[in-house]
Amino acid sequence: MTIYIDIVLIENIIMNSIILIATAIIIKEKVNYMKIFLASTLGAIYSVIAYMNILEVYSNFILKFVLSILIVYISYNPSNMKRLLKQIIIFYLTSFAFGGAAFALIYIVKPQEILMKNGLFLGTYPLKTVMLAAIISFIIIITAFKIVKSKISKKDMYCTVTVKINGGTVRVKAMIDTGNLLKDPLTQKPVLVIEKNSLYELLPKQILNNLENILGGDFEKIPENLQKEYLPKLKFIPFSSLGKQNGMLIGIKTEKVKIEYEDNEIYKENVVVGIYNKSLTKRGEYKALIGIEMLGDV
Repeated sequence: MTIYIDIVLIENIIMNSIILIATAIIIKEKVNYMKIFLASTLGAIYSVIAYMNILEVYSNFILKFVLSILIVYISYNPSNMKRLLKQIIIFYLTSFAFGGAAFALIYIVKPQEILMKNGLFLGTYPLKTVMLAAIISFIIIITAFKIVKSKISKKDMYCTVTVKINGGTVRVKAMIDTGNLLKDPLTQKPVLVIEKNSLYELLPKQILNNLENILGGDFEKIPENLQKEYLPKLKFIPFSSLGKQNGMLIGIKTEKVKIEYEDNEIYKENVVVGIYNKSLTKRGEYKALIGIEMLGDV
């Protein structure tokens, strides 16, 4: 059986790229396709070296591990060691799952044209078979990890949110609410819901204590200077909940929001905060609700 080096190179670039993209989706890392291509090419060159037996150290475990670290680092540029370790673990898990699924499909399609040399599975099967295996494996891996992540632990249900309004900041614990689909009617961006009591350091009490009056168009209890400063900034956000189909929240645009989730920090500007007039929980376990959409960069 004749094996062409360029085919080995192309196949491995394709396989490596799919694995790295799948890993990025699982860890919610922004995909930089140029970095993915460079890292995939590096891995593919190693595979060619291994196949041609150019270097005797190709099978060295330490070399392989260092190579995997380099590939992950090039692809995602982690900010710290803990983040890098997490990315490497998910990269290996994805690689194992991908390799098993892809090889199973290739073996079913053309088992007689597969051989193993220096730890590499090779064959004369066409590239479309590799692509099909890659796509199917990609779907299986992403689906499997989504199922696992759906069984989210209680610890992972919370994050910390720091809100900046009028130059002041407040830091609160927020629950990640998959049912929080509130959006600003104008921008269609997700709304962060925070208890009124957590915002007294940022907004005048005359505003916060008269939310119901403001919704009803009654501004008598609000000083004129505050009316001029704050009323134009307020937004009215419709919502529906159990027992209240046509509710309305007052919202205000923030200058900046920092979200701390796991080992990540996400910064967002011009986020609208919906001011909740009551307590979200009886025991005060959290003071805010954040939708899963706002964690899209994690």
